[in-house]
Amino acid sequence: MRTDISYVHGLKCRECGRSYQKEPIHVCEYCFGPLEVVYNYDGIKNILSRDVIEKRPCNMWRYRELLPIDTDPKVGKDVGFTPFIRAHNLGEVLGIENLYIKNDSVNHPTLSFKDRVVATAITKAIEFGYDTVACASTGNLANSVAALSAEGGVKSYIFIPADLENSKILGTLIYGTNLIGIKGNYDDVNRLCSEIAANYHWAFVNITIRPYYGDGSKTFGYEIAEQLGWKVPDNVVVPVAGSSLITKIWKAFKEFEMLGFIDRVNTKIFAAQASGCSPVTTAIKEGRNFIKPVKPNTIAKSIAIGNPADGYYGIKTVKESGGYGEDVTDEEIVEGIKLLAQTEGIFTETAGGVTVAVTKKLTEQGRIKKNELTVISITGNGLKTQEAVAKSVGSPVIIEPRLKSFQERFEELDSEDVKLRR
Repeated sequence: MRTDISYVHGLKCRECGRSYQKEPIHVCEYCFGPLEVVYNYDGIKNILSRDVIEKRPCNMWRYRELLPIDTDPKVGKDVGFTPFIRAHNLGEVLGIENLYIKNDSVNHPTLSFKDRVVATAITKAIEFGYDTVACASTGNLANSVAALSAEGGVKSYIFIPADLENSKILGTLIYGTNLIGIKGNYDDVNRLCSEIAANYHWAFVNITIRPYYGDGSKTFGYEIAEQLGWKVPDNVVVPVAGSSLITKIWKAFKEFEMLGFIDRVNTKIFAAQASGCSPVTTAIKEGRNFIKPVKPNTIAKSIAIGNPADGYYGIKTVKESGGYGEDVTDEEIVEGIKLLAQTEGIFTETAGGVTVAVTKKLTEQGRIKKNELTVISITGNGLKTQEAVAKSVGSPVIIEPRLKSFQERFEELDSEDVKLRR
């Protein structure tokens, strides 16, 4: 693939439309609206095609021209192109005949979709000349920034809520980063990081260079369309935190439509949140186009953002696509995690439990039809949030190292299993 040409024109404000050069900025200086990347789509049409993409290596960079970098990727060369699975067993339970799972719980290197955005952001940070990157995180982003910073040879400072899951803390510290726990929720962490970003010459991936960072998520949507045989599904259910992913999946579909890679997009985008932190889905249900910030109180810490940066655009995406928003309790989240594991053999974190449980609820409500092609977005690995399900999965059966001991216990277990199957 050619790497000597950039297809990024610059940035523009999503509100007033004012244009900016390619710089490490994220807010319009006139109206304070968020900035987004502007691409030279005419130029992209001349070089990119289905055939060109299919001949490239199976990673996120096969869509290189549609990503906001000017050079070869500096980190994460094996990120992306994660499994796309026909979920027959889960579909049978949920009553969906044509169900698929986009499984980023096995994304390289840190087992979440955040590796996509961070690979893009760190490449861009290095292009801009930064030697230090930073982030505010609920966990998965922390893991990814720490890992990919180590690969890229740049320093990193990572700020998290102090009560984050232990596995995510360990999964960040192992890379030798500077990890700072804040006494507060994610919104408290993010406010502090905005102040730090104004005083230190660091590339905060989800603040300073947010427009570039966010576009890495588009590859999640590109892959869904390509892996479906160059078409889009009827429905996609997406876990919502800051609302970036849900907007970028929609943007990816619309870009492929504009480039002629797929037919007209008629996908409904559904937002999934935990009831203990549901500012976006609550706004959708109440017919509002604005967010009322909330204080998070849920086991789904990875999506527990009470004042989402792109909340307005998440609502807009759902409405534009004809979708809906729904939320589920912590108990339903745990059941969703277990259901996915016990039907498809996929252990997802709490955000995935939210998505599965919301899909179940949407199907029961009739919003997702039995025969519609539906995709569930699984964005993180369950090994990161084991505490959420530890008390609900039981414990191993202990026996003596003798055949008789096993046979006695086996008869009891077999009898219990028969009762359950009845």
